[in-house]
Formats: sequence, structure tokens, C-alpha cells
Amino acid sequence: MQARVKLHVKGRVQGVFYRQSTLSQARHLGLCGWVANEMDGSVKIDAQGEKAKLESLLLWCHKGPPSAIVLEMDVEWLDELDSTYSSFEVRR
Repeated sequence: MQARVKLHVKGRVQGVFYRQSTLSQARHLGLCGWVANEMDGSVKIDAQGEKAKLESLLLWCHKGPPSAIVLEMDVEWLDELDSTYSSFEVRR
């Protein structure tokens, strides 16, 4: 079953390769979407694909790469898929 989720990850998640590591993890799972830094020091993620694979990404995002410290993560499951997504990318 295809699904879509938006994440807002807060903590020490910039300057620790969080975006690049998320990109690698999402591509490994075969997901589409994007990851981007926010001006407040957080990271936003919009991902879609098989729901079980999205849940695996969520588990990974709670921890992140070794240097990250995730303090809070907001999760929003969306009903609509984005038909423009064909791969996973880092947005600037």
C-alpha cells in the first residue's frame, strides 16, 4: 500500500550529515520525496512509497546518523500522494 508522510525533525540535525544520511536511507528503501534544512535548525522530510518502508524510515529518523541528536519529531500522514515525485532528493 502506497502512503505519504511529512516529518519535522528537531534537535542537533544540521551540520551532522542528517540530510545526506536521510537521502541514502530513503533511496535504499526505494522511497520518493525530499529532505531539506529549515532556517530554525530543524529538518523537514516529505516521503512516499510503501507504508512499511516509510515506517522503517521513521524509525531511522528518530535516531539519525551517529552525530545527530533528535529531540523531537512531528509526524503527519497524508492521504494524497504527490505524482511529481520520481526519486528522493536533498532540497536546499
